[in-house]
Amino acid sequence: MPRDTQIHVVIPVGTRVLTRPGGRLGVVAHAPEAADRTYRVRFPDGLEQDFLRAGLSIFRHVQAELPGAPDSADLYRFVIYRCIVGSTAYGLAQEGSDVDRRGFYLPPAEAEWSLAGVPEQLESDSEEVYWEIEKFIRLALKANPNVLECLYSPLVETCTPLARELVEMRHIFLSRHVHRTYNAYVLSQFKKIEQDLRTAGQPRWKHVMHMIRLLLYRRA
Repeated sequence: MPRDTQIHVVIPVGTRVLTRPGGRLGVVAHAPEAADRTYRVRFPDGLEQDFLRAGLSIFRHVQAELPGAPDSADLYRFVIYRCIVGSTAYGLAQEGSDVDRRGFYLPPAEAEWSLAGVPEQLESDSEEVYWEIEKFIRLALKANPNVLECLYSPLVETCTPLARELVEMRHIFLSRHVHRTYNAYVLSQFKKIEQDLRTAGQPRWKHVMHMIRLLLYRRA
């Protein structure tokens, strides 16, 4: 049984779906309050149609199974911005610390046009994460701390002219959302430090380092 049909949850508006049968790719334009009601799906040609939940598959759940799906390993050559973040970027690394690389990639048009599309992010076993450029920009617009740290990293390894244009306008992502996202991040680290004090009598360096790093790249 497909993963997205095991639990009958309501699919949120904006979710990409595949219709069954037929396999047409569309976006949920209207979602019902209950999973047994109809959804309104909008297709790329602008037409809309109603479907029951049983007639829809969440696209990202079946994406890898579609014919023509690109091999993620091949997409690394399209990384146009690569930087080092975390403790290494701010001189806070200790022996055994990981070197975290982040960035974004620009896939070829043929991959974007295929039914399978491209993955929203690439991840490797060596602490590397690269977002597809559209996903990267959407996260930046929401003031995602991980993405903003990437844009302000002092250690940049790869930056094509196109990527540089985006980096040079990074200030446009410093919106009012920053207060909400960074406040949530700081509070989560404080909670971890408090838990360390209760259980071990002293905070773990990793959680303290996160707080120091926030202060350092706030000045960037």
